[in-house]
Amino acid sequence: MLVEWLNISSITAANIASTLSLSLLTLLLYQAAAYLQQKWQFIWLNPMILTILVLIPFLLYNQINYQSYRQATQFIHALLEPATVALGFPLYQQLKTIRRYWQQLISLLALGVIIVITLSFSITMLLIHQPDIAISLSLKSVTTPIGIALTEQLSGDSSITPFAIMIAGFSGALLGPSWLRFINIRSKIATGLSIGAASHVIGSIILTRQDPSAGAYSSVALILSAVLTAFIIPILIPFLMMFFT
Repeated sequence: MLVEWLNISSITAANIASTLSLSLLTLLLYQAAAYLQQKWQFIWLNPMILTILVLIPFLLYNQINYQSYRQATQFIHALLEPATVALGFPLYQQLKTIRRYWQQLISLLALGVIIVITLSFSITMLLIHQPDIAISLSLKSVTTPIGIALTEQLSGDSSITPFAIMIAGFSGALLGPSWLRFINIRSKIATGLSIGAASHVIGSIILTRQDPSAGAYSSVALILSAVLTAFIIPILIPFLMMFFT
C-alpha cells in the first residue's frame, strides 16, 4: 500500500514538475522574444515564431512529443478563449467606420473568406487528400486564437494551424503592400482591408506603422474576417468535403 502510494506520488510530482518547467520555458521564451522585437522593431523577431523555433529543437532533443507538450501547457492554451474575447476591443474602436460602410465591408469580406477557404481546402485536398491538414491550411488567414479554436472544432490538425497563420501573416506583411502598389491599388481603405483580411494581426501591425489610416481599416478587416470565418467555415467545409469523398 505504501509502495503504491509512493509510486503514485512520484508520478504526480513528475507530472507537476514537467508541467511547470515546460510552461515556464514557453512563457520565458515568448517574453524574451517580445523584448527583442520591442527593442529592435524587426518583423522577423516575432515572439511566436522565435518561441517555436527554439521549442521545436528542445522538444525533439528531449524526445517530448506534441501531445505531451500540449497537455503540460494546457493552462496556456486555456488563455486563448479570453484572448479571443479581447479581440472585440479594436472592433469597438472602429464602430464608426463599420456603421458607415457595414454593408460593403460584410459583403466584400464574406466573399473573400469564402474564396480563401475554398481555394486553400480544395488545393490541399487535390494535392495530398488529407482533410485534417486541409482544414488547418484553410484557416491560415484568421488570427491565431480563433484559428486554433475552429481547427479543433472541425477536427483539423491544431499543430499545423499556427504555423500556417504565421506564414500567411509574414508573407502578407512583407509582400502585400508592394504587390498592391504594383497593381496600382492606392486606396487606403482597399489596402487596409486587403492586408487585414489576408495577414491578420501581423500584417495590421506592420501596416499601422507605415500608414495609421490604412492600419485602422486593417484592424476592422482582421476582426470582421475572423467573425465571418467562424460563421462560414462550419457550413462551407462539410459542403466542400462532399466533392472529395
